[in-house]
Amino acid sequence: MLAARLHAAGYSEEDALVTGPHDSAGNLVVRLRGRSSDSLLLLIAHLDVVDALASDWSTDPFTLTEDDGWWYGRGTVDNKTGVAVAMTNLIRWKREEFVPRHDIVFIATADEETSSESIKWFMNGDGWRYIGEPTYALNLDVGSGTVMNDREVMLFVQTSEKIYASFALEVTNPGGHSSQPRTDNAIYTLARALGRMEAHRFPVELTDATRLYLERMAELQPDSVLAAAMRAVAANPADTAAGAVVSAVPVYNATIRTTCVATRLQAGHADNALPQTARAVVNCRLIPGTDPTRIPQILRATIADTSVHITPTGSPTPTPPSPVDPAIFGVIERLADEFWPGVRVIPSMSAGATDGQYVRAEGINVYGADAVFEGADESRAHGRDERIEIRRFYEDLAWWKRFVEELTK
Repeated sequence: MLAARLHAAGYSEEDALVTGPHDSAGNLVVRLRGRSSDSLLLLIAHLDVVDALASDWSTDPFTLTEDDGWWYGRGTVDNKTGVAVAMTNLIRWKREEFVPRHDIVFIATADEETSSESIKWFMNGDGWRYIGEPTYALNLDVGSGTVMNDREVMLFVQTSEKIYASFALEVTNPGGHSSQPRTDNAIYTLARALGRMEAHRFPVELTDATRLYLERMAELQPDSVLAAAMRAVAANPADTAAGAVVSAVPVYNATIRTTCVATRLQAGHADNALPQTARAVVNCRLIPGTDPTRIPQILRATIADTSVHITPTGSPTPTPPSPVDPAIFGVIERLADEFWPGVRVIPSMSAGATDGQYVRAEGINVYGADAVFEGADESRAHGRDERIEIRRFYEDLAWWKRFVEELTK
């Protein structure tokens, strides 16, 4: 359907097609041809959404519903808005006969919420022929604006993502009858290991973007003690007293250091038997630039118990942070002040993951500059009654049109 709309707007079959690494992978690729094909701007978004439990919703999660100035439905934020914005502007540009300085390529992947095999195929597989050599990429799946007291205050631009890595912690022994407890109970051994891991704090590590994030967020922080601590950490990451104050706020703690947390537990096989196995999954989010192979070593040293076996459960994708490029941030700050006077543009690092990590892994800088504004506690992406305020959708639509035109005119 999306490809058909593009063809009706004047895109050729070659410039708007559905393709992918598998027959079932319906990824959309669109090329708006520019005055030169020597370089190109890549836009990325994703078509798929996470599941939704209909019984928990106030509306049908898979039927777009309008109510009191809002659109409700799974994916209204993550990431149907990004796809709709890109599609609408691509059609407008074609009809308005806008010819950018260089090609603009948009890819909408079908599996970002699951395997991300499609973006990998585009970046380092046969799909590379559709992309070529992007100068940089813009991610319509990330970035956000924050409203406070009915005023647009902050516009976050994502420049990096933490590296996702999970590990299995497992303890095994012969077990036995529960009437005869033994000192090496697998559950207790694992529990002690998890307790030591919980108490461990990775050191504060700042990138250029997260340092600037702390400085600019401190300007907007009403708590003067916290604001002073944020500035102190930005100036000196080794300031342990200031670091403790900043770390007390979960979102800031996740910004300034690598984190590891237990997310799953499984143990035993019967109520009246000693456990023969106890297993936990620990999920880590690593500061960009961290070597994932170092994490098991750190966990082993922290746990200090050789009976706890630590095994990676996947293959992390190390990705470097994208620089705070003045050529891009200058445009963002100028346009943001035009759209929302007085708004503060703040570079950010996502604790979660998007397709952007696989683009960065290939040496391409990625900037998440979506500009949907909402209250600080309003986000419902992946949650119940996901929604977007309709007027904010149209602001985002206009924002992306001007932003891309400014970068490519």
